[in-house]
Amino acid sequence: MHRYWSFWLIVVCVAVFFLQVTVDSFTDQMVLVSADVWSHPWTLVTSMFAHADFNHLFSNMFALFLFGVVLESIIDGKKFLAIYFLAGIVASLVTLPFYPATLGASGAIFGILGCLAVLRPHMVVYVSYVPMPMILAAFVWVLIDAFGVFMPTGTANWAHLAGIAVGLIAGLKLRSEFRELTEPRRAPPKIPEKEMRNWENRWLIGRRA
Repeated sequence: MHRYWSFWLIVVCVAVFFLQVTVDSFTDQMVLVSADVWSHPWTLVTSMFAHADFNHLFSNMFALFLFGVVLESIIDGKKFLAIYFLAGIVASLVTLPFYPATLGASGAIFGILGCLAVLRPHMVVYVSYVPMPMILAAFVWVLIDAFGVFMPTGTANWAHLAGIAVGLIAGLKLRSEFRELTEPRRAPPKIPEKEMRNWENRWLIGRRA
């Protein structure tokens, strides 16, 4: 039986959020504060499990569920976790010069997106109502975050860019083993339009990783 680590990561993030809203100062112990990173290096990891509010949590967990399960069905759990945490930690490091504080899982989640863009480039997803292959969707998301760097919207765009870069590199390294067949036996998976649209509308809100 396949063990989906995506579900366990979601459980942990939800549990952490429960502690955030019930335990005073708990969030302060989890958030990545750039000025304090050398004295609190563990926050490079703990910040990946904390979220600013319910909408932030829901959007990230929704994306983790949509894309994480697909990636885990292609590669094994150890590789999935390695990509997830590497992308998240690199995203945390990259944000240090740009934001005073960050929290959230989207740097790691964008690592999943980047890896899928290489391993399943023809998988159909919806971007602003428009169906497109995963590789093109990844390019569009990169453009959105690149514009966000110069026209800030409150989102930690550098975290997204760093995470997806890690995912793309990981996908290239894994491509020979898990590449998409030239003539697949069945149609590539398709992310429902409504779910994709809801996720897009949410993850662009707030300076959150």
